[in-house]
Amino acid sequence: MPDEVQTEEIIKDIFKQGKECFIPRYKPQSNHMDMLKLSSAEDISSLALTSWNILQPSDDDIAREEALAGGGLDLIFMPGLGFDKKGNRLGRGKGYYDTYLERCMKHPRGKPYTIALAFREQICESVPVTENDVPIDEILYEDC
Repeated sequence: MPDEVQTEEIIKDIFKQGKECFIPRYKPQSNHMDMLKLSSAEDISSLALTSWNILQPSDDDIAREEALAGGGLDLIFMPGLGFDKKGNRLGRGKGYYDTYLERCMKHPRGKPYTIALAFREQICESVPVTENDVPIDEILYEDC
């Protein structure tokens, strides 16, 4: 999305370091999201573009490993429209990431560390939250 920090270079670096990378696949008519394994940085070019302009594995791509079916995740980069310095995040209202983090908490590995990548303009004094919103562990932005 154009209003989010682009992560392509981070993904390339993950593979250069020999680590695994999982990306989200959203189910549009629900708040369900899975994190599916990329096979390489080049694998991104094979992904389908959604109506939200997000590259993600298509629904019929069932061969990819889902993170919670295996060893879980160490880290999730969290998108958002706004963030405050208390770790609150304003998402897009569907609850995809909060619901996924709740599922992670039930996994033996537990909740992964969460980092929001933000533009300075996205840092707010406070962000409205509900009891379902899971706080972010760290927010990185320009000049932080």
